[in-house]
Amino acid sequence: MPIVSQSPLFNAATLPVRSVNTITGSALIVAPHPDDETLGCGGAIALLRALGYAVHVLVISDGTMSHPRSLKYPAPQLQALREAETLTAISTLGVAHTNVTFLRLPDGSLPTAALPGFRGAVMQCRTYLQALLPETIFLPWRSDPHPDHRATWKLIRTALVYLNNSPRIIEYPIWDWDPEQGDWATFHHVAGWRLNIQAVLETKLRAIAAYRSQTTNLIDDDPDGFQLTPEMLANFTRPWELYLEDMR
Repeated sequence: MPIVSQSPLFNAATLPVRSVNTITGSALIVAPHPDDETLGCGGAIALLRALGYAVHVLVISDGTMSHPRSLKYPAPQLQALREAETLTAISTLGVAHTNVTFLRLPDGSLPTAALPGFRGAVMQCRTYLQALLPETIFLPWRSDPHPDHRATWKLIRTALVYLNNSPRIIEYPIWDWDPEQGDWATFHHVAGWRLNIQAVLETKLRAIAAYRSQTTNLIDDDPDGFQLTPEMLANFTRPWELYLEDMR
């Protein structure tokens, strides 16, 4: 597996392709926001479930900053909507609702190590991980441009320090698709690879479509509201998913 010296996005389509059979045991997908788990790992989730592996999903933030000025969907209603979309998407991918946990930390301001709320959030993650003990954890890429994604990575990695088990960590990109972005020279120990999801691509597309608040004009009263563009969605509708692993 080649070690990344420049962004793997320069030649993502040439990275080695792996089978889901290289991922074994129970898996936890950690999503900074409702939809990240499906966008980044929807194919992996569906494939792992088809093999009979237990898959859990932990959503860190409440997702309420996607449309902060909407009067039709103020924060409590937006949170409920986005969680309902997650449950629909996850069910489409073969995961039971009981395997989805919403931590409901504040979207847009997840605590970092410098903030007072960090330790409490770490302890929440520690308690969750201790009860679950997954064999593989999918995390957002540690250097993702979105601060909530970087904070999510840090919360889980810090929580793992307190545990005895050492799960395999696989990282997935969401906002990293600009190949000019980031100092990849500092990540020479990171390897990039692709997972073949052709067999479940249609299932993943249906799961993505469940996120109507993020992919359509469902919420039309917030001029600053977020919506995934066709260009952005194109990164997640390929017959493969891109993953990164620390090879040290």
